[in-house]
Amino acid sequence: MQIHDLPYPDPGLPDARSGPRFLFWLGRNQLGGQLKSLSWGLLHFLSVASLPYGVGFAVQAVVDGSGSRLALAGGLILLLGAALALGDTMLHRTAVTNWITAAARVQQLLARRTAALGAALTRRVAAGEVVAVSTGDVEKIGWFVEALSRFAAAALTVVVVCIGLVLYQPALGIVVAIGMPVLALAVLPLLPRATRRADRQREKAGRATELASDTVAGLRVLRGIGGEELFLDRYRRASQEVRTAAVRSARMWSLISAVQVLLPGLLLIAVVWYGIELARQGRITVGELVTVYSAVMILNYPLRHFEEIAMAYSFSRPSAQRAARVLSIERVTEPGGLRTAEAPAGDLYDPVTGLLAPAGRLTAVVCGDPDLAGRLADRLGGHPTDADTRTGTGSDKGFGTGAETDSGSGSGSDPDEPAAPALPSVLLGGVPLDELPLDTARAAVLVQDKDPVLLSGTLAELLDVPSSGSVRPEEALTAAQCADVLDALSQASLDADPMNARITERGRSLSGGQRQRLALARSLVTDPETLVLDEPTSAVDSHTEARIADGVRALRSGRTTVVLTSSPLLLDRADRVVLVHDGTVAAVGEHRELVLTEPRYRAVVTRETDEETAPAAQPQNGGISLRGEPVVGDAGIGELTEIEETA
Repeated sequence: MQIHDLPYPDPGLPDARSGPRFLFWLGRNQLGGQLKSLSWGLLHFLSVASLPYGVGFAVQAVVDGSGSRLALAGGLILLLGAALALGDTMLHRTAVTNWITAAARVQQLLARRTAALGAALTRRVAAGEVVAVSTGDVEKIGWFVEALSRFAAAALTVVVVCIGLVLYQPALGIVVAIGMPVLALAVLPLLPRATRRADRQREKAGRATELASDTVAGLRVLRGIGGEELFLDRYRRASQEVRTAAVRSARMWSLISAVQVLLPGLLLIAVVWYGIELARQGRITVGELVTVYSAVMILNYPLRHFEEIAMAYSFSRPSAQRAARVLSIERVTEPGGLRTAEAPAGDLYDPVTGLLAPAGRLTAVVCGDPDLAGRLADRLGGHPTDADTRTGTGSDKGFGTGAETDSGSGSGSDPDEPAAPALPSVLLGGVPLDELPLDTARAAVLVQDKDPVLLSGTLAELLDVPSSGSVRPEEALTAAQCADVLDALSQASLDADPMNARITERGRSLSGGQRQRLALARSLVTDPETLVLDEPTSAVDSHTEARIADGVRALRSGRTTVVLTSSPLLLDRADRVVLVHDGTVAAVGEHRELVLTEPRYRAVVTRETDEETAPAAQPQNGGISLRGEPVVGDAGIGELTEIEETA
């Protein structure tokens, strides 16, 4: 694999059971690149290690006064120098290739996993952790993959040199052969503590990244409530904790580096002292002493890679663990395999709640619990939550209201209990969404979250999404009532064309209502067969909300649309209204009918308290009480609607 071949046609199925297993999987999948790097590394390190022999041969030639042997030694040194340069150049090239390709593979795997999970990902792991994995962690993982082949080449070189010294000069070679393993293994007792400190540093750095990401995302709100300095102080404290942990980690690595300098120095002193004694006794020549001395000096270079691989593993292991945790999150699917890629059509039905959205009609869903509404929207889009795999009930509690851990287990659950079967999938035209290929399911049912994200770029790029082509961007913007947004963007555009105006990251330069309307326009442009909107107008005023309701109804005519909302303006324009109470469908009808006949519906829509919903005296002259109780009299349904809209 070469860099120009990226991205991979298929990055493969990662072994995400643990961080070390994931690192091993990466190295195994780049076996060809690792072998290339190992070969060039051996050429480089063996050339470096052979230089002492050429130097010793040259010194002995000078002592003996042999010009021919001196010329031969010079040629040998030149040859070794050329091999050293070639090996070093190609080793660097292949090692960096391994680094970049490993990092690219991890990023590609993360991107595919993120696309597969969608909004469910950030409910399983923190958004800051995902950012940390896809930025800093991939670099550390690539570092270990790169260093692995260089370490293997260095280790083989040390073994070859030790064997060669024993054969070349047994008396000194045995001393070196005994001392080298001691040098290589001397830092092992220090590695566990260094690894723990590195893990602690990474953990604190990840928390600081999450805090910074959350603070930046909510900066507008923080400034509005005067909480900017409060969160800035929190980040300062988190940053100082990271600095302290980094200093503690650096102290351990400096101690390891000191050991790597001290022990080779002591070995060199021992070799020189013993070699001089042997030379005095005439047991070795001066050239042999210089050769062994130079070899010990040169071996310090490959020995440094033992420290590097230990450091690379210590820093990459927690990074690989975090990457494996993200990559291990799976989309829940029904057993039995996937169906064909043909998108079904028909009614959208949720067997858990009993919710039915007839094809081609606008269905409004009212839930008293906003969290339940969000989870129901995910289910309708084929994105089951963790709670769906932990319970078989359809109540609010069954949707998983408790806190969730990274692994997806519910808080307070017994780990020894067998996992409950997954809830049945939502059906589209009688076909379970979980049995469809992911891209087909996403094309069939589009879900817009209550907090949609706008990516940075121009407005034209924002609306350049896969679509049926039946809805033009201008029509979608008109239906979403984006006229004032276009006016504001045209003033920020260089050519006064709002479609060329740039939108900042997450649309932070826009108000909440403007972001919400642009996101709605983007969803309308895609023109899916089934569109699920979760509170699409919660950040706009009532007049704009009424016009949006009319625009969406007209533009989505003949298409299946589900709107989860408690707004009377949207509910009054729906073909069908469904009340979901305690996780199941409690009532079905039209808005005005349900307001008169269903107290639970009326309590959610009119925001009545428990005291207000209690029985009270009726007006003497008939009509409608302020508590919304239906009575016989002059006041009619039209007056009730007026009261609701005024409220």
